[in-house]
Amino acid sequence: MNTEEFRVHGKRMIDYICDYGRTIECRDVAPTVDPGFLRHLLPDEAPQKGEDFKRMLEDVEKKIMPNMVHWNHPRFFAYFPSGNSYPSILGDMLSSAIGSIGFSWASSPAATELEAIVMDWYAKALDLPAFFRSDAVGSVGGGVLQGSASECALVCMMAARARAIKELKGNNADVHDSVYLPQLVAYASKEAHSSIEKAAKMAIVKLRVLETDHRGVFRGNTLQEAMQRDLECGLTPFFVVATVGTTSACVFDNLVEIGEVCKEVPTIWFHVDGAYAGNSFILPEMRHFKKGLEYADSFNTNPNKLLLTNFDCSAMWVKEVKLLTSALAVDPLYLQHDHSSAVDYRHYGIPLSRRFRALKLWFVFRSYGIVGLQKYIRNHIALAKRFESLVLLDERFEVRNDVNLGLVCFRLIHHDRINRDLLARINHSGKFHMTPAMVRGKYIIRFCVTYEHATAEHIDYAWDEIRNFAEETLAAECSAPTIQQISVTPAISKKPPKKLTRSMSTRFSFTRSVSREIYERQNSRSQLTDGATPIVIIDTDEILESLQRATAAAASANSAHSDRERIQKQAELYETDSTDEASN
Repeated sequence: MNTEEFRVHGKRMIDYICDYGRTIECRDVAPTVDPGFLRHLLPDEAPQKGEDFKRMLEDVEKKIMPNMVHWNHPRFFAYFPSGNSYPSILGDMLSSAIGSIGFSWASSPAATELEAIVMDWYAKALDLPAFFRSDAVGSVGGGVLQGSASECALVCMMAARARAIKELKGNNADVHDSVYLPQLVAYASKEAHSSIEKAAKMAIVKLRVLETDHRGVFRGNTLQEAMQRDLECGLTPFFVVATVGTTSACVFDNLVEIGEVCKEVPTIWFHVDGAYAGNSFILPEMRHFKKGLEYADSFNTNPNKLLLTNFDCSAMWVKEVKLLTSALAVDPLYLQHDHSSAVDYRHYGIPLSRRFRALKLWFVFRSYGIVGLQKYIRNHIALAKRFESLVLLDERFEVRNDVNLGLVCFRLIHHDRINRDLLARINHSGKFHMTPAMVRGKYIIRFCVTYEHATAEHIDYAWDEIRNFAEETLAAECSAPTIQQISVTPAISKKPPKKLTRSMSTRFSFTRSVSREIYERQNSRSQLTDGATPIVIIDTDEILESLQRATAAAASANSAHSDRERIQKQAELYETDSTDEASN
């Protein structure tokens, strides 16, 4: 493809992207295909000769788009928002065209310096503590753009581990760092994201998963008790994670309490994960949730979730950059340069090669301005509150979380099994896409406002349809036969809604049911529940109730069958008697 061909096809692609955005509401939100579907639609091998771009675009429309989950669909209410604004797309396009691999200042001076500037803009917009900014007087901190919040957690844990081991080693330079790994303990609540557990596995350290209060909040006294027990056993607490905006229910941990506990232990690194909700600090009315952030050693938030910037882009700030770089720096001769005072972002994260992410974030800030971004987030909050009020008006439903941002956790006031079937019906329809979680011991449906241009009409339509699905689900449940309902000659009635099969219910409710014994055994291995892979615990009462229903249905069926046999025998006897009488 030469320059002129690229110009023509580039314009065609822009038109396709614009048409996609303009008509996205006409598409199903999500497909219902099974794994392996695409292999049957594409050739077994790559073509020997290049193909026409127009034909490639046609295949995208016919084979790819119908089988995508459309994250920026007006009726996509799952997970958290996936920022995908036009300014961000344009910035990403230009970044791809430049092709900068900005691992050091020398490899791309403008990319490095723009990242530092944009991160300081961002910190000021969120009103973060001054020590996180590289331009603040006396600051030794700064920010960096990572690929994901998972990377942020891992690199911060590695920096914390290096600092703790250095203190434990003292002058014993000949002792290998791995000797101290069994002594290190990290802490997070059971509502922390699963990436924390993964980071602990990769760092080869212990992770204590602690309980939250009745509202799902991680509290200081819980952390203090756990740390005290470990200190008495000769272990070393070195890393604590608090969350502002948990995945399951968007709960804000008590940063003040946790921070005050952390400051009493010199080996502790206090990390605050604000992947989704941290962006809301751009609103003055949301900043009371960040009280206590002044105790933090690091903080991350994802503009690709709630700041209209497309993936990947995760912002991370550290209080002391040197602790991060000393843990991660590797400086071979071929990467060294003469500008020793410059920032080399390769020392701030896992990869050497880095994308020019700052460009798209710069475009977003300049296109929307702080006021425009505030307006966008306030709209999400207002629409979530609207949905909450609609749920609360229906006495069959309840809301299980405090609605502070764009997430509402709701459920039918019924068994978890019924709510699983409700979600399965919603998702199987293709009209909507939602996800579940376990909140305060109950299976809930997560309804998150994600669409950039969402309106009250989108919310009202979604609620009307959810109510219809709820009525269908409850009607299907009530249609299960009982002893009273079964008779030899059942009355003619309206055909009840079809019950979902077990496999469909499991598949479209994103759920796997396990026994309480298995669930507790999993928890003992410190597995976190983050809303992405919810587990439904089958309670003993539910099992007994299910068995009773099955027994009653079986007994009724057997009774009906016996009645039919008795009537049939009487009929046969009557026919025989009549024949005999006639012959006589």
